[in-house]
Amino acid sequence: MCDRIGSPTGNLIKMRNIVIFGGSSHPNLAEQIASRLSIQLGKVKLSKFSNQETNVEIHESVREKDVYIIQSGCGHVNDNFMELLIMVSACKTASAKKVTAVIPCFPYARQPDVPYKKNGAPLSRFPRNAFIGYTYDAPSGESAPPTPAGESRDPFVVTENSDASADHIITMDLHDPQFQGFFDIPVDNLHGQPLMVKYIKQNIPNWEQAVIVSPDAGGAKRATAVADKLHMDFALIHKERRSQIPPHRTDTMLVGEVRDKVCILVDDIADTSFTITKAAKVLCDNGASKIYAIITHGIMSGDAIQRIQESVIDQ
Repeated sequence: MCDRIGSPTGNLIKMRNIVIFGGSSHPNLAEQIASRLSIQLGKVKLSKFSNQETNVEIHESVREKDVYIIQSGCGHVNDNFMELLIMVSACKTASAKKVTAVIPCFPYARQPDVPYKKNGAPLSRFPRNAFIGYTYDAPSGESAPPTPAGESRDPFVVTENSDASADHIITMDLHDPQFQGFFDIPVDNLHGQPLMVKYIKQNIPNWEQAVIVSPDAGGAKRATAVADKLHMDFALIHKERRSQIPPHRTDTMLVGEVRDKVCILVDDIADTSFTITKAAKVLCDNGASKIYAIITHGIMSGDAIQRIQESVIDQ
């Protein structure tokens, strides 16, 4: 797949039989990856028809080549997602040897569970005949969730249609790690933890005395992994519904000691930034001297940037 070439400045790596295409979500990222690998981006025309349907034209041969399509789940998520599917389908039709979808920010990863009402009941009820034609094999005495006959269990459409099915997915910091197990194809979930650790060591003075903070209970495991790696203290912001009489009032409480300490909020995604800014306010109210926020996926939709600028987050 690659050859080492001797040169006066050192060994250069020449990639063979690899084509990289960049989608519309983050062109600069695709260009930087191609530059790092010392290859040119594949030629592709991405456009819209007059009725806003997505049009993809591959202007380069991909026959018997390993194709990597870089498309993140940010910005215009639905348009970018459909564009990714069409690009995958086009490359498969053109006899690509292998198609890998590189999706740094995985779309729809925050919706893995069945929705429930506040009283614990399912949001919707299925009719009695909803699962006619569904089959499953289960050991005697055990039950298994019904699965459509001949179809995949994957919740991601890219793996359900064989014509638009990627052979491999590379993503980063899935919001729910268990989401990775629903695929029938290999999924590499890369972690941003090493970069966070490196940044903390290089950019935060006296980081040894700082406290790693998770802005909610769901991100506790992620934050504790960073704290354990650096041998730092850990704190957690917990939401507790104390009032059982409507309207339900949610209290936010801090678990841990942050008074007169530097706090480092660690989270995987900042979309509207409500969670991270509210967490910062709780830390400030509890006497934190300085507040940093380290986020893997800074989506920043709506007025998220303004909300952060007006918050108590220092950096």
